[in-house]
Parts: sequence; C-alpha cells; structure tokens
Amino acid sequence: MSRSFRQLLISQFFGAFNDNALKMMVAFLAIKAATGTMQAENADIDSVSQIQTTLTFVVFTLPLMLFSLPAGVIADRVSKTTIIVYLKALEVILMLLAAFSLAYSDYLSPLVVLALMGAQSAFFSPAKYGIIPEILPHDQLSKGNGSLEMWTFVAIIAGTASGGFFLDLVGADAWLAGMILAGFAVVGLFASLGVAKVPAARNEGGFADTIKGSFQTIVGDRVIWLAVLGSGLFWAIASLLGQDILVYAKTLTVGMPNSDTMSGLPLAFYGLGVGLGSVWAGRMSGRLVEYGLIPLGAIGVGTLTLLFGLLAPGYYATLAIMVALGISSGLIVVPLNAILQWRSPAARRGGVIALANVFIFAAIMLGSLGAGGLALAGLSPLGILIFASVITTAGMLWAIYLLPDFLIRLIFVIVTHTFYRLTIVGGGKIPVEGGALLVPNHVSFIDGFLVMASTDRQVRFIVDEIYYNHRLLHPFMKAMHAIPVSATGGLKVILRALRDAGNFLDAGDLVCIFAEGQVTRTGVMLPFRRGLEKIVRGRTAPIIPVNLDRVWGSIYSRSGGRFLTKLPETYPYPITVTFGEPLPSDTSAHQIRIAVQELATQAWEQRKDETRPLHHYFIRRMRTRIWRTAFADSSGKSLSRFKSLVSAIAMARKFSPILNEQQYVGVLTPPTIGGALTNIAISMAGRVSVNLNFTAGKSGMTSALKQSGISTIITSREFIEKASIELPEQVNLVYLEDVVASIGATTRLGAMIAALTLPIGWLESYCGAIQHPTIDSIATVIFSSGSTGEPKGVMLSHYNVASNVEAVGQVMVVNDQDRLLGILPLFHSFGYMSLWYAIRFGMSIVFHPNPLDAAKIGEVVEHQSVTFLIATPTFLQIYMRRCSPGQFGSLRIVFTGAEKLTERLAISFEEKFGIRPIEGYGATECAPAITVSTLDYRGQGIYQFGSRRGFVGHPVPGVSVRIVDPESGVLQPAGTPGMLLVKGPNVMQGYIGRPDLTAKALKDGWYVTGDIAIMDESGFIKITDRLSRFSKIGGEMVPHGKVEDALHEAFGSDVRVFAVTSVPDERKGETLAVLHTIDPEKIPDVLEKMAGMGLPNLFIPKKDKFVKVDKIPVLGTGKVDLRGLKEMAVQALGSAAS
Repeated sequence: MSRSFRQLLISQFFGAFNDNALKMMVAFLAIKAATGTMQAENADIDSVSQIQTTLTFVVFTLPLMLFSLPAGVIADRVSKTTIIVYLKALEVILMLLAAFSLAYSDYLSPLVVLALMGAQSAFFSPAKYGIIPEILPHDQLSKGNGSLEMWTFVAIIAGTASGGFFLDLVGADAWLAGMILAGFAVVGLFASLGVAKVPAARNEGGFADTIKGSFQTIVGDRVIWLAVLGSGLFWAIASLLGQDILVYAKTLTVGMPNSDTMSGLPLAFYGLGVGLGSVWAGRMSGRLVEYGLIPLGAIGVGTLTLLFGLLAPGYYATLAIMVALGISSGLIVVPLNAILQWRSPAARRGGVIALANVFIFAAIMLGSLGAGGLALAGLSPLGILIFASVITTAGMLWAIYLLPDFLIRLIFVIVTHTFYRLTIVGGGKIPVEGGALLVPNHVSFIDGFLVMASTDRQVRFIVDEIYYNHRLLHPFMKAMHAIPVSATGGLKVILRALRDAGNFLDAGDLVCIFAEGQVTRTGVMLPFRRGLEKIVRGRTAPIIPVNLDRVWGSIYSRSGGRFLTKLPETYPYPITVTFGEPLPSDTSAHQIRIAVQELATQAWEQRKDETRPLHHYFIRRMRTRIWRTAFADSSGKSLSRFKSLVSAIAMARKFSPILNEQQYVGVLTPPTIGGALTNIAISMAGRVSVNLNFTAGKSGMTSALKQSGISTIITSREFIEKASIELPEQVNLVYLEDVVASIGATTRLGAMIAALTLPIGWLESYCGAIQHPTIDSIATVIFSSGSTGEPKGVMLSHYNVASNVEAVGQVMVVNDQDRLLGILPLFHSFGYMSLWYAIRFGMSIVFHPNPLDAAKIGEVVEHQSVTFLIATPTFLQIYMRRCSPGQFGSLRIVFTGAEKLTERLAISFEEKFGIRPIEGYGATECAPAITVSTLDYRGQGIYQFGSRRGFVGHPVPGVSVRIVDPESGVLQPAGTPGMLLVKGPNVMQGYIGRPDLTAKALKDGWYVTGDIAIMDESGFIKITDRLSRFSKIGGEMVPHGKVEDALHEAFGSDVRVFAVTSVPDERKGETLAVLHTIDPEKIPDVLEKMAGMGLPNLFIPKKDKFVKVDKIPVLGTGKVDLRGLKEMAVQALGSAAS
C-alpha cells in the first residue's frame, strides 16, 4: 500500500476513535443521569437504558443522514484531499469544545458537540471512501477497503472500550477525557497532511444536478442499487445489535468492578471481529471485488444472532460470539464498500457514496429507533437478537433471488478458498468495462468456475447445449447467463450462437469460449477451432488469452484416465489463472493458441517456490514404501528404496572429505546403480555432478575437465579396465570400489539413523554439504555431444531439470508399478533427466551399461517386466534385428528421440513388437525435453490423438515454442518452416565459462535451437533439419535431412545406411556428399528412383560423391557424428572441382 493510503488510515483511525469514545461517554453519562435517581426494578432500568442509548445514537446519526447529500456534492466538486485536511482541523476544535462542555455543563451540551461530530463525519465519509480508488489501483481496492475497515473497527474497539474507561479513569474530572481526544485529533490532522493531492472529480453542475445524476447512477446499475440496499440493511442490523448488546451487557455486568468498562467490551470485541473479518475479506478477495463473500457473511450474522438469542450466553461466551459476529460482518462490509467505489463513475463517486450514506445513516437511525421500539413493545434483548436473525436471513434470500450471481460467487468463494489455492496473474488485463472475448485452455470440468472466480465481472460462457439443458446444471447455467451452442444442431444453429455471443460483446459483456471444444484427455492443448474468429470478426472487442495451469491432475481433470475417482496430490490444490495481453480482433485461432501456450510458461513461474532441489524428491520418495525396489540391473542386483537412501547417504559421507571445497565433480560411469547413486550422493553433498562422455575420447574429457575446473573424477576401476578408457592426466581418481569397501558398519548404521530421522536440511549437512542447494543452484553440467563442433558445457539448475521432469510427467503418466530401462548414459541429457523422472514418479529403474547389447537388453526387458523404454532410433534398429517380439511384450511405452524416427522404422517396429514408438524432441540446453508425443486417447464419442506421424509431438507443459524466419525473426504462420525458438523453465543457465556462446544461444530468454521446424494448426511440431545441415548450392538451400529421407526411401531400408554432408566446391561453393554402407553397384538404381520422386535436381547427389564406409560414424549418444561425417567426406573427396 502507498504512503498516501497509510496516512489516510492513520487519519481515519483517530477520527473513528474519537467518534466512538465521545459517543460512549455521552451514552454512559446519559444512563447515569437518568437512572441515578430512580428506585426501579431491573426491567425498568433496562428500558430506560435502552431509550437513553437510543437518544445518544440518534443525536450522532441524524446529522450524518441530513448532511450526507451536500457532503457528496462537495466531495465531487472539491479536491477530496482538501476536504479531509479541513475536516480534521475542524475535529480538533470540536474535541476542545467537548472537553469544555464536559467541564462546565450538564449532559445536554455534550450532546450538541456529539451532533456536530456527526455532521463532521457526514462530510468526511464521501471524501474518505471516494479518494480510495484515486490513490489505489483497482487490483488493490478490496485489500485497501479491508485495511481501512480493519483499522476503522480497531478504532471503534478502542474508542468504544475507552469511553467508559476514560470516565472511570478521570472520575469527576470528565473534561480531562475530552482533552485526551483533542490530542488524538491533532495526530489525525498531521497525518491527513500526507494524503496525496487529488483533483476535483468534476467542475460542472450544481447541487440538484449532482444529486440527480448520482441517483440515476444508483438506480441505473442493479449491482450498485443492491449494494446500497445491502449496506442499509447491514447497518440497520448492526445499529440494532450494537445498541441491544450494550444493554444486554449492562445486565451481565451488574455488580462487576468497573462495570462501565466491562459493559463496553462486547462491542469492542465485535469491532475486533469486524477488523479481522475485514482483513480476511481483503485477502480472500485478492485483486478482485469479491461480492461472493456477502452471502457468506450474511449466513454467519443470521446464524450467530439466532444462536445468541436462543442460548442466552454468559459474559465471556458473549465476548466470543461477538468476535465471530464481527468477522461475519467484516465479510459483508468490505465487498459492499468496494462495489460502491468500483462501479461508481469517477465523476459521480462522491455523490453516489453520499446518497448511499443518507440511506445507510437513515438505516442506522432506524436500527437505533427499532431497538428502542422493540424494547418498549416488550421484547427482551435476546428477543431482539432473534428478530435481527430473521431480518438478516430474509434480506439475504431476497438478494439472492434478485441477483443469483451472489449465490454462484458464494460457491466460488467456498471452493476456491477451501479445496483450491487460486493464484491470479495479470487480472488487470481484463478491461474494467466494455466487451472482451476470453479464450482459455480447457483442462477440466470446473474451468468455467475458475475463470469466473478470477474476475469480478460477470462472464457469459458459450457452453454445449447438452450441459446447458442438463436438469442439474440448467439453473446454474441460466443464472450465469450462459450461451448454449449445439455441436450437432447444424451450421445455422452454431452460427446463431456465435452471432449471439458477438451481440453480447457489443453490449459490453465479457464472453468466454473454450476454443478446444472439449476437455483435454492427454494433458496437452487441443487445436483451437476457428469459430471463435467469427465471434469477433468486424468488432473492436479485444481477445484475452487465458491459461489455466495445474488444473491437470486435479480430481476434475481426466489425468490418469480417471475423473473424480483419484485423490488430489496436495491440499489445498494450487491453481494458477494467467491472463495475457489483449489481442486484436483479427487474430487467428492459431495465434491465440500460441499466446495461451506462452502464458503457460509464465504460469510455471508460480510453481518455482514449491519446487525443491532434485535430491529432495529422492529422499522423500525413498522414505515411502521403503521395501519397494528402487534400482536394479542386468546382473540381478537390486536395491530397495530404503537401502538406496542409506547407500547414497553413506557414499556422500565418504565423498565429502575427499572433495573438500570442490564444487564440480567429474563422474565417469556407465548407466548402473553405482552411477545413479554417485550422482544422487554428489547432489546431497551440495555439489555439482559432471558426467563425462567417455566416447569423446581423452581430448574430449580433458576439454570438459578444463572448462568445468574439475580436479577429481569418481569412476569405476572395473569399468575403466573393461572399456579400455584412456583417462585425462593430472586428475585425482576416486574409485567406487574403494569407496564402497570403506563403508563400515558404523557408517552404515549412522546412515540408517539419518535416513529415518533427519529433516532434509539436516540430512544435507550430515552428508557434508558445502552449501544447501536451492532450486536455482546448478545441478549438473552436461557437455553437448559435439556433433557440430567442440563440446559445450550446458549448466542446468535444479529447477531446469525438476520443471522438465514435472512437465514430462504431466503428459507421460507413469506410476510406481512401471519399470524404466536405464540404458542411456548419464552424460546424455535424456539419460540424466530420466533418472530423476523415474525417482519423482516412483518408477523402478533397471540398468544395463551397454545400449548396443541387444541380446542382453531383450532378456532384461522380459525378465524384469520393463514397461518403459527410452532409446534412440539407432538403438531401436538394433533391437529390431536382435530381440524377439515376446521379449518386449511387457512394454507399455517406447519413447525415442535424439535423432529422427523414420516412418519406415516406426512401422517396422510396430509390426514386429505390437507397439509403436512415440517420438520426442529435445536439446541438452533444454534439460532436455522440448516436445513429446503422447499415447492416443479413445473413449465413447471421443478420440484425441497424442502423436502424429512424422512429427515430434507437442511442446511439453510450461514450454513455449515459436517458429520464426531465420533472418528477420518474424513469426511464421502455421505450416511454414522456420527457426525453432524455445522458452520455458527448462532453458539452461548458460554455457560454462562461455558467456559469448550463451549470448548467441539465448535471445530475450528464447533458446535458438538451430533447428528448422514446422508447427501445424494442432500445435504439433515437425523438425525438418538443422540449419547447420543445409548446403547452399547455387544460391539455393538444400536440406541434408530431406535428401537422406529420399535416399532411404529409394533404397527401401529401415535402418540408416546413408548419411549426407557437404564438401567444398569451387564453382557452386559446396556440393552434397553421401557416406553409405551399401553395395556401390546399387547406387545408380537409387539415383534413378530419386529422379522419379519429383525432387529438384540440386537435391540429388552426384554419383561420384558417394563414399563407401564400413559404418556411419555415431556418437555415444546414438546421434550421427556430424563433424566426423564431414571430416571423412572431405578426406575421401577433397575439395570437389566443378
């Protein structure tokens, strides 16, 4: 909140304090004066006390009502700041007069001063409430009103309690109490000087014009009119209750010491409750004006007053009930005030508030008179409470009947503040007035409720006629003013609904359409239907993209194929609703879909605070169902979850003294249990693991060590000997065999106790952590494969990897019954991510160190009942030749990436094993998953495809992609190839030690992949080639990937036998070169078939540019070694002459 608003709070606080303190002093003096000479029964004393209190309250309230209209006119015509300052100066004078009247006069003179204070408050109120929207933005209006009401009622508490206390304190010298109030008034005056200067709202129109215009504003807006009526009813009941409780409290405090003070405490506790309720209302409203709180508060007031009247509680129970009653009242008064400020035009706001005050003050006086009248009619204080309960309940039911939105908002308040924790981002993007089309993604069956709960404006939804006419839903749909549309009613029916939606936009309404047409069953956005374009065509209403994040996974989504029958992962369930920048009305459905997708990336930032370092997930998972298998390998060895945790702790304890202060640690192991635990232990010890690519040779590893500043490598002696790896020089080697042998019984016992008892932070310290990693700490450095040059060290934070794991897990749903085959090396980004993916979602991992050992892999999959296989297409080709169909019978998902999956290979694999590989795409720089295909969904009347042949899937949740022109950077339309850019929480921190390369790769937060891709209307991505895999021949760009596809199709091969590169050419700059493994005599037939494919001549290699090799050069990751490929071609062909 601004300093100006805080100064207003201080000024208001002391004004409200003085009002109530003086009012209570005068009331107590009146009661004493009237009853001091009476010798009557208690009942008579009650009646006289009620009448005297009524008189005092009416004297204060009557000027409030009489002067509110001129006060409203002045508030609109004069700067509200000026009014506030002058009135606070007047308050100082009035408090001095109060002190004088208490010293030298009888009971009547203080009543005159009290009436003048009522007049001062009448002029202060419209200025005070009217200035709030001028010094606070709309999204702080509810919180501002909550704070104002809280401090007002704290002042009421203090003033109400202090009135009697001051009289008891000063005894016969009542004037001293008046001087105390004068001192408080001076403080309020100085605070008012800090309120920001605001201009007059309007300069034209006289008294009659202002009142007439304000009245027309009230009656012309149903919401304002009901808010005024609701405010009047509330304050009438509050006035009646305040007076009645005071009299009831007097009967309870008879004989108590300091009875005047004790009598005022119930009202003070009520004020305390109102303050708490006001703060609560402000927090629950967030950035909205949440009028759904009004019926909730009314239910509380009605119920509590009824219980009060029936139970006749004692003094201390009365105090407790009064706090609860005050909380309920706070839930009413904050949104009512906010509605008046929000809905009133700025030029009429002072007049509207003044007219509302006339009605409110009249209601207050009516409540006071009503309390006295009901007492004279013979109702006891408890009977009056029951009467108040009936009136409150009737008023609430009447309001709901007139405005059903109140009931719907009440439902939203209950749902979004009990079962869900709703975060709204960009709510200010919705126009305060005027029409707009909201276009959210469709993730669950409560999406409409979430959108409505995220704005304080009424939203009209376009809904399927099936749901609109459902007997249980129809009353709600009608109350929500939904627009029915029939998917089966023909084109005319659909166009009529779209036309109706457009007309509502013209009328200034918010309209919402779920452009996907149905709830996603795969976890990714479906294609946006183009009917939404017809709604806004030719109109000026903006389109507001909306993203609903984290709804997938809730019980109302179809995640896991279940609806309502699953337990939420957490409670309350967090949901983020993000509103984007308004788009022009001519924006295409495809562009809107991209905007919604990019909002998902923004929404994932809200998850960051709840994300934890990677090893936290390991510790938590290993502490559940501790007997389950966590890791196994092809040798038959397995570790339970608990043993895995104990082993990781023990290894970390051994690593830490060896590593000392070293931050980066080299790891040189194949995919094994030991390799996995080493990475986990290093993370638990607060260090960074750098898995070295042993296929890169000594020079490649030396480069990685130098770039990372690594002086220690943890490896396996057996692995080094078997693989005959030449190690870098001048590096400290730590062998896992030695580490394991050094773990004695004491170390293992300590690790067991720590695993069972220590909190995660303490456990990190026990493991020797040199720092406690945060989600922004570097988790690993993975060196790129070097397929196009020297390896680069990609720094990935814990958040990069953890967010990627969560994103993949949202669309690739697995559980603790699944088993993952761990064959990808941990220096491979997919291999590293899959380790944490399995841990996060409870899968067991079965390791085998050699992905090329097809015979053994077939046995492992069969005997270990592996359900999830991640492999490159090159590896799949090997398995297809060496494994039997039965060995892969347990597989549920076969996921492939790192290189292109050809259609021939996909079909052949499916024909043999009965399961089609689904393809993904990633980059080390993106931790690594960028897009994934998913399993198709089939249900009654529903088919949603999760993959498309030749495409690599949709972007994973939270990741945005753009296809842009490589040269201009202009966004490309659907179906047009361009450079693929990626943005999301998975994008790397940068290249270690290479800020120059980082700057080239990251542009405004977007990672430039270097790949040429296409995005279709459905959002599927197709990689056509790398920009580096193009040859510029005679001024034309020739894609190597497309040439390779044509060669394989012409030859009819399911496996890679061709690899295309280029060599220098003196005449054309460069020319195509092809390495192959087939019989050279078959080359002419291949070229002849290619010529019949309709390819440009430049796409057909020359016969003399084919080079026979024993095998295509492949990196350890399974990718083609592009650098080695080019070197071999240049060596064989040299610089080609023309």
